[in-house]
Amino acid sequence: MAKKITKKNARKTVKKEKLIGKITHYFSNIEVAVINLASPLKVGEKIRVVGGQETDFDQEVGSMQIDRKEVKTGKKGDSVGIKIDEKVHEGYKVFKI
Repeated sequence: MAKKITKKNARKTVKKEKLIGKITHYFSNIEVAVINLASPLKVGEKIRVVGGQETDFDQEVGSMQIDRKEVKTGKKGDSVGIKIDEKVHEGYKVFKI
């Protein structure tokens, strides 16, 4: 018997996602989130941000900075700043899709 696809598990059925970090700070005036990376991340990759009751969105990483210097990749343990499409809060999870 086939597994019934519900709204809750439909996204996981379609896309393979990997937790790559958590939001540690959000600068609302410049719409930049600081992510503490648990896995590498590169400019151009797609991420998904999930948290709270209503925040769940996908976006492409357009640019990335470490200590105010532009970088192409971030490695495990780095805290990177990226321009974010929606308001986020500390503790939100970031997935690579």
